[in-house]
Amino acid sequence: MKDAYSNCLTKATLVPAVRTATATGTGVDRNEDGRMFQDALVVVTTGVVTDGTHTIEVQDSDDNSAYTAVASEFLQGTEPAIVAADDNATFELGYLGRRRYLRVVSTVVGATSGGALAALVVLSDPRVAPVVRN
Repeated sequence: MKDAYSNCLTKATLVPAVRTATATGTGVDRNEDGRMFQDALVVVTTGVVTDGTHTIEVQDSDDNSAYTAVASEFLQGTEPAIVAADDNATFELGYLGRRRYLRVVSTVVGATSGGALAALVVLSDPRVAPVVRN
């Protein structure tokens, strides 16, 4: 089947929360259930952002332990620096790298009451389909 439900899986890396300090997301395994997803899209969504700058960085890893920032040539789009003007916004970044694990880090500077945000990784194009949901 070629429909999105059978070929995509969405995993949270940063759960929705109001953030006043830097937060490191959990690793998302591109080999979920042995499916080895070929493509990944990072989606960052905001609620109310009162203050501070929330700089988003996509990181990848081969072992879910040693993470590094993804080089710009492996990203489609620009990692956002989210500010109060970005209330209720959505940012998308394509991942072109081949490392197995992805996560998002939100580095927060100058926040008192902070901002609500979440980050998801949408995995697609599995080598083995359809996708199994737990």
